[in-house]
Amino acid sequence: MIVPLEGPTAPAQSTEWPVQFEVPQLDGPELVDLLPAMADMERLVIEGLSRHPRQLPAWFLYDAEGSQLFERIGEQPEYSLTRNETKLLAERAGEMAQALGQGLGQQPVLVEFGAGNLRKVGPLLETLRPAAYVALDISADHLAPACRALQERHPAIPVLGICCDYANIDQLPPHPLLEGRPRVGFYPGSSLGNFDPTEARGLLAHFAQLLGPGSRLLIGIDQPREAARLEAAYDDAAGVSAAFAFNLLHRLNRELAGNFDPAAFRYQAHWEAAASRIAMALVSRRDQMVDLAGQRWSFRAGEPLITEYSVKYTPEAFLALAAEAGWCSLGRWSDAADELSLHLLAQPELSRSQADLRA
Repeated sequence: MIVPLEGPTAPAQSTEWPVQFEVPQLDGPELVDLLPAMADMERLVIEGLSRHPRQLPAWFLYDAEGSQLFERIGEQPEYSLTRNETKLLAERAGEMAQALGQGLGQQPVLVEFGAGNLRKVGPLLETLRPAAYVALDISADHLAPACRALQERHPAIPVLGICCDYANIDQLPPHPLLEGRPRVGFYPGSSLGNFDPTEARGLLAHFAQLLGPGSRLLIGIDQPREAARLEAAYDDAAGVSAAFAFNLLHRLNRELAGNFDPAAFRYQAHWEAAASRIAMALVSRRDQMVDLAGQRWSFRAGEPLITEYSVKYTPEAFLALAAEAGWCSLGRWSDAADELSLHLLAQPELSRSQADLRA
């Protein structure tokens, strides 16, 4: 059952599907590389280190080593989000797939934002049977083998990987797999929490632009709970979360001629109740100077470099944010403890007058 929530809703539509469609047949998965140029990375570093507090884009954490460390975070006993969301998808994928494809008239293309290791999408592929699957992720080294493995597990579904910063592309690249079909989105892992609410609202509106009128979005949202549990989840006893953050310094040293001394920083994960978020930071142990991206930066003792935030939303707060971005709610699924939700959102179809204006 889909759990309805108060808020904007879309009318129920028919679940009838045509039986057969012609789908382009490709020899294995393809990979399109739209990775931001080094000059863009330098610009973002300079902008981020000029902020107060200093903060770099969360996607900087996901080079090949960072992506592997992030997978290990999901395996730690303190971090339940990955296990609970994976379990929820495995148990309820049939209902989710039916709702995702409801009334679209033809098999959609399934687009996953921040696809990572591509392990969560399997139950949806089996039940939705999309015309194609498109995985967007920032790490080409991680994405390419993941796409190959997924294609082997689902040989009947064409797979396309796009290496990109999905928050900053104007449109999906032209490709035969994307032409003439409705698109539905998948954004698990509560990754929306890496953006502040204003940025998150803009990202949801951006997804609507990439997916198009009448599209659907299945999105995972982690919910607030006890501060001690949240801080433990983001600062596990094995130190994997800390290693994930420190890997950022190694990447900056390697790719942008930095001279960070990791030993001069300590890792911290702190629950900020007023903002309903965990703030993860590398905190300077002493006054120091760091060379990076052709500039010299001073860090005071105790000064944080924010590596990422993780905002937690109640279901009602998230739906209000989504409505501001133009999405309406079709319902949600939650885990047994009601600590995380998978929300199904919908975009309205263009009216004839709007379509004429866009033509």
